[in-house]
Amino acid sequence: MPDAPPVPPASAAAPPVAPRRPVTTEHHGHTRVDDYDWLRAKDSAEVVAHLEAENAFTADRTAHLADLRDRLFGEIKARTRETDLSVPTRGRAHWYYGRSFEGREYGASCRVPVTGPDDWTPPQPAEDAAPDQPALPGEEVLLDLDALAEGHEFFSLGGSAMSPDSRLLAYATDVVGDERYTIRVKDVGTGDLLDDVIEGALGGATWDRAGEHLYYTTVDDAWRADKIWRHRLGTAQDADELVFHETDGRFWVGCGRTRSDRFLVIASGSKTTSEYHVLDADAPELGFRCFSPRVEGVEYSVEHAVLAGEDRFLVLHNAAGPDFELAVAPPEPTPREGWVPLVAHDPAVRLEDVDAFAGHLVVHQRSNGLTQLRILELGGSADGLGVSDDYLVEFDHEVYTVGSGGNPRFEQPTVRLGYVTMAVPSSVYDYDVRTRELTLLKRAPVLGGYDPADYEEHRLWATADDGEPVPISLVVRRDVRAAGRPVPLHLYAYGAYETSIDPAFSIARLSLLDRGAAFAIAHVRGGGEMGRRWYDTGKLDQKQNTFADFAACARHLVAEGWTTADRLVGEGASAGGLLIGAVANQAPEAFAGLVAGVPFVDNLTTMLDATLPLTVTEYDEWGNPEDDPDAYATIAAYAPYDNVSAQRYPRILAETSFQDTRVLYVEPAKWVARLRERAVEPDVLLRVEMAAGHGGVSGRYQAWKDRAFTLAWILDTMGLAEGLETAPGTPSI
Repeated sequence: MPDAPPVPPASAAAPPVAPRRPVTTEHHGHTRVDDYDWLRAKDSAEVVAHLEAENAFTADRTAHLADLRDRLFGEIKARTRETDLSVPTRGRAHWYYGRSFEGREYGASCRVPVTGPDDWTPPQPAEDAAPDQPALPGEEVLLDLDALAEGHEFFSLGGSAMSPDSRLLAYATDVVGDERYTIRVKDVGTGDLLDDVIEGALGGATWDRAGEHLYYTTVDDAWRADKIWRHRLGTAQDADELVFHETDGRFWVGCGRTRSDRFLVIASGSKTTSEYHVLDADAPELGFRCFSPRVEGVEYSVEHAVLAGEDRFLVLHNAAGPDFELAVAPPEPTPREGWVPLVAHDPAVRLEDVDAFAGHLVVHQRSNGLTQLRILELGGSADGLGVSDDYLVEFDHEVYTVGSGGNPRFEQPTVRLGYVTMAVPSSVYDYDVRTRELTLLKRAPVLGGYDPADYEEHRLWATADDGEPVPISLVVRRDVRAAGRPVPLHLYAYGAYETSIDPAFSIARLSLLDRGAAFAIAHVRGGGEMGRRWYDTGKLDQKQNTFADFAACARHLVAEGWTTADRLVGEGASAGGLLIGAVANQAPEAFAGLVAGVPFVDNLTTMLDATLPLTVTEYDEWGNPEDDPDAYATIAAYAPYDNVSAQRYPRILAETSFQDTRVLYVEPAKWVARLRERAVEPDVLLRVEMAAGHGGVSGRYQAWKDRAFTLAWILDTMGLAEGLETAPGTPSI
């Protein structure tokens, strides 16, 4: 179809009107009419003009918030230590860390030498190190990210990996936003780039133990990670060897190396089933071998450990129960009958991951909606498997998030962990398993006199329509709550893929809290906060529970006097944007406003088209409406785009990215067009980032400006855009 004349520029009085061009389809005896699918033509000048008109209209309608956006950006900037250093993490012979610099978007990755084999205490940088000076003696700059980003509107580092001899750095970059990366290799001694260039990879690369090959992943035409390749240094990409090809359209693949460095691992998994292939570096002639063939509904993972002096695989699996069991098996192909329980299945505890070290294991788990770290000390044989003790690392807050990370060395005696609440900034600790001492290494600085004691946090419980208790995490200023009046409230949720939205701190959020609002997370079904059952009862034919839970949380917060419906703003992104779209149709009276980020709001169209990115791999999450009439009926009953009706909606801000390959821009564009067509006096805005991907804009200053835009709209919807700039007692910044 030839391009039509450009859409006329919009004004505040006249939002863009997308022409209706009906396309009729038949599915399982149902007729479906789609008036706006023509907006899918990304290369069409008419489509681009329409999106630009939407941006112009949004800019016009939010022009009165320009000063507030500037203040919010200034507050985020003033509270952030712009020149900073992450806590160094020990690799083989070096400490690795990241640096940020005032005035620079991306920063740099650096390293310094380790002083000795028993050096496990990270070095302390000079607090006043100048941006153009080394932060630590002997500093090497591995990657100057701002230099790599120069000349590009978008930049993302997909991952970096040091070769086993610490001489070569493989790193991946994306300068478009489509998550298709280019891998290059740098000689860190000379600073020179090798001739090796790998195009079209998904994320980074994994070295083999000899440092001679890189393993990387590519995608098929539907953006599904389906192939693992081996690249030999010094050769062209077209000579790379295809190591593994996953032909089942529901499965995707990835490659990694065990912490012990002994095994290379290829993971192949769908939403409900997994399979692992392993290569033993001590016996490479055996090639990749399947550890245990896939069985529908059985999920497992493997990690190499040494228990009671014997090499073993730790197998985290759900064959014994939905909340997983940790078992032990020989480091070779082993059927399920040969998996010996180490941590038995417990329906009150969801086991999520396990890290293996020479002297201990770290189990990531959650119970009653909160994360936990469990330590299994090795060295004894009381259980016959070499575990001498088993206990939790304890914390005191009512709501918090804890997890381990930055622990690359198999022999390290410490566990690097992160801890955060909604009032306590991200904190990095080292836990010494030998002494059981917890040492705070760094708490993310918040400038301007911030005091966590000025805020209070709560775990609340709403009751869903079916009687299910639904947890809510909430934070508010103490002086605001002490006034005893309902306050404006920002309610966030996700509710899909067993992804848990755990409590976390945000500097940007302080600008909302200090103006007198509260912030809450609704831990709705479809997420993983309450275990596997929580996920299973929020997907497929039970997806409606996700939306009902969110509405129940909103009504609970009103009923308990925390807020009022006319000052309550909901927000969700991606699959959480689907939640926002569904709730807009089902419970519009419960909210004053709704923010939908990169929203999956036209999910019926997407799930009916197996050629679109990720559709086939999503069947286990949403259903297959093309082949299954029941799945079609279920999705059609809640799909946001299909269920827009002639009713009054809350204010809506939809935000998307033109280059997004996960949730295409066309979904919110169509949704907004239909809302404008059918809703009663709609107040709907669409903002399209033309040079960004699914994660939004790149660069921290751009990200702060992006969030300032959204927060200004939220504050305006709450009635907090004018008048009081900050809550009483807030330090000036």
